[in-house]
Amino acid sequence: MNDQIPVLIIGGGPVGLATALELASHGVASTVVESRPEVSWARPRAKTTSARTMEHLRRWGLAGVLRERAPLPQSWSDQVVFCTTLLHREVTRFDRAFALDLRHDELVAEGGQQVPQPLVESVLRERVAALPASTLVTGATVTALAQDADGVSVEVRAQDGTVSTLRARYAVGCDGARSVVRHTLGIGLDGDDDSRPNYNIVFRAPGLAARVPHGDAVQYWVLNPEQPGLLGRLDLDGTWWCIGIGVDATAGAADPVGLVRNLIGDEAGEIAVEVVAADPWYSRMRLAGAYRAGRVLLAGDAAHLNPPWGGHGFNTGVGDAVNLGWKLAAVLQGWAPDTLLDSYEHERRAVAAGTIEAATRNMSTLTPELGDPRLLGTDEEFAQVRPLIAEAVRRSKDSEFHSLGLVLGTSYAGSPIVDAGPVREPDEAAYTPSAAPGERLPHTWLSPTESLYDRLGPGFSLVGDLTLPAAARIADEARRLGIPLTVLAFARAADLFEAPLVIVRPDQHVAWRGSDLERPGELWRRLTGHTG
Repeated sequence: MNDQIPVLIIGGGPVGLATALELASHGVASTVVESRPEVSWARPRAKTTSARTMEHLRRWGLAGVLRERAPLPQSWSDQVVFCTTLLHREVTRFDRAFALDLRHDELVAEGGQQVPQPLVESVLRERVAALPASTLVTGATVTALAQDADGVSVEVRAQDGTVSTLRARYAVGCDGARSVVRHTLGIGLDGDDDSRPNYNIVFRAPGLAARVPHGDAVQYWVLNPEQPGLLGRLDLDGTWWCIGIGVDATAGAADPVGLVRNLIGDEAGEIAVEVVAADPWYSRMRLAGAYRAGRVLLAGDAAHLNPPWGGHGFNTGVGDAVNLGWKLAAVLQGWAPDTLLDSYEHERRAVAAGTIEAATRNMSTLTPELGDPRLLGTDEEFAQVRPLIAEAVRRSKDSEFHSLGLVLGTSYAGSPIVDAGPVREPDEAAYTPSAAPGERLPHTWLSPTESLYDRLGPGFSLVGDLTLPAAARIADEARRLGIPLTVLAFARAADLFEAPLVIVRPDQHVAWRGSDLERPGELWRRLTGHTG
């Protein structure tokens, strides 16, 4: 049908918008339907944009835009401080947290960035709305969905109550934890919910930062047994966030200012506190039983939910968007069969499961488990217990702030659409670059401003010694099959990749490496999802 939308994206949060951007980068049109007319700034939610997500933003031309608009510069701080309260004793600290220290580092094209999720979403919204290939419909709610052999029909109710039906070849449910799409498909969320409540507060306290004795930090973890939690700055103009751990909705709403003062350590009430917003929540550890049902697929929180400890939630969803986006584009453009889409669940569901497991381990030791009344006692008591608590903090929390292995080490080794190769044991903390099939292509800088990633094409890329006979065979076969391929001569391939040639997927993961290939047609069929 000529009036079909290629891809209808249900949910216009960061993951839905990222899906639209990825599709647009391959020249595929999409329509995003989002129920919220405007982005809500009252609840910042995620605050960590990982190095890997920043690399994707760089591909879309948005990494620099986001950094320019971020209220906390990347260089402002990479510290995490553990203290008795914000204004009192320091117990220990971590540096180089969340890859914020990686600025023009050889490991990455982009380091991490602390930035509230509403700003990320606003930047993505603006770009999606400006792209000719994308349509953003806000203030509209999806009420029903049905599919047949030719496409998906989606019923949409506008703000004025009028109902229309949109027809698409594929639909992607990016509509969050209470996903209407997932419910309609009858797909369950397996897992558990944490029994401990938490209470988020955004507050204004101009002048507070000047009184903090610990210096600048992106997070301050409060080890006060009477009120454990954590705080951080949202901007440099007096706006803060905090989490009261173990505080339910009733207790939090009864005295939010008191909760803030307890975490600050402002017993005398000397600091003016204005509560801007509050948000009770529970951690959830859940994974969808399936990521696909016919022409409908799930991404982001619609497919997986994990505790926020470590900052992996929405970043995992952006990874879904990139993985699914290029595959949908390949199918819609005719150079890959529909079966390629089956590899999306194979590759990304395992990533989500590993992320949930890591975040759950991080959650097992929070400020209530690390607090000790002696930390609030006399100087002698504090001096006696501090080394013990500091050691417990470092032992239990280091992987939460130093998780490059989890962020950059995502591997699709064993996937049906990458060549056979070694499967590494995952190391969530340390990251060792590898060009084995399935791994993220090792990064390097070609000049002070140009990354190797900047030279990769939007489709597949053949990188390395193009004088080898295999290079011509690979490129010729891709051309014959209509597979988009960029060829890039790279003299350092053998040293960096342990092979003179690599084929890189659109998502910057290695699909194949080697020096010779007699039957490139067979390889290309595998890499593009042909199962027969």
